[in-house]
Amino acid sequence: MDKGIKLKAYSAGVLFAILVGFSFLSTRVSVQIASPVEVLVFRFNFAFVMVCVTALFFKIARPNVKGKKKALACAGALYTGFMMLQATGLVFATSIEGAIMFAIVPIIANIVARILLNETSTWQQNVFVGASVSAVIFMIIMSAGDIEVNLLGLILLMLSSVSLATANVLFRYVRQEHGPFSLTFFNSMFGFIVLNIWYIVYLLQTHGNIAEYFAPCANSQFVIATAYLGIACIVFTTWFMGYMMKHMEAIRATIFGNLSTAISIIAGVLILREPMPLYNVVCVVVIVVGVVGVSKFAKT
Repeated sequence: MDKGIKLKAYSAGVLFAILVGFSFLSTRVSVQIASPVEVLVFRFNFAFVMVCVTALFFKIARPNVKGKKKALACAGALYTGFMMLQATGLVFATSIEGAIMFAIVPIIANIVARILLNETSTWQQNVFVGASVSAVIFMIIMSAGDIEVNLLGLILLMLSSVSLATANVLFRYVRQEHGPFSLTFFNSMFGFIVLNIWYIVYLLQTHGNIAEYFAPCANSQFVIATAYLGIACIVFTTWFMGYMMKHMEAIRATIFGNLSTAISIIAGVLILREPMPLYNVVCVVVIVVGVVGVSKFAKT
């Protein structure tokens, strides 16, 4: 890989991790004001408006509808499925279980990439992925204390991780024909259409009308929080992941998701003044070392 492209790809990974790492602050705010379904709907509303405005006013950003359309559609469907399964799973399970399931996405992506793309990883990469994932899980369990496992919630969360991992691998599959913006556009459009249909049908069944559709928007904190979750955490993170998947194998790109956990811990300490026990410090170091190790021992 060219040094310039390599620097851009790793910069995209770090920015991806930072945006996802800070998303927990917006999620905390939004779910206290509205239901998870409403949060999801408006996340994709803001995301789709953003990509439409970008496509309208910037000539360099145009979605490409040629090439592997089915794979692109599947990627968008799986990404939306990830969001829906995760939100539904968290109704039955805890956020701790959700974080653990999210942490194993690089392992699942590695398996899916081997099956779909015949993509292999080095044994050193596998060791560093294992160390990073173990550090995330250990840190979460230690912070949570006792975890009451709900089987249905766990299954839904596992399916959400499989959906995300497979969507990311499909990004890599279509990388030569579709640029990051096309991936971002179709992801946002698919989620916008599906979730709005779902939500409108729900409102009609429960209220008989859609008058309550914009009710959460009366709260400015909800608008700001979901705007961040939609624009930063769907549009930009999909763009960055699409760019990484063009220049990195799946295991190396998806490991940056674990780095976001370390950033969320640091953000909690700096912004919310949360305590940071010694084991958190050690785990954060291990996560960072894991990300660096996966990149260091890549085949290319």
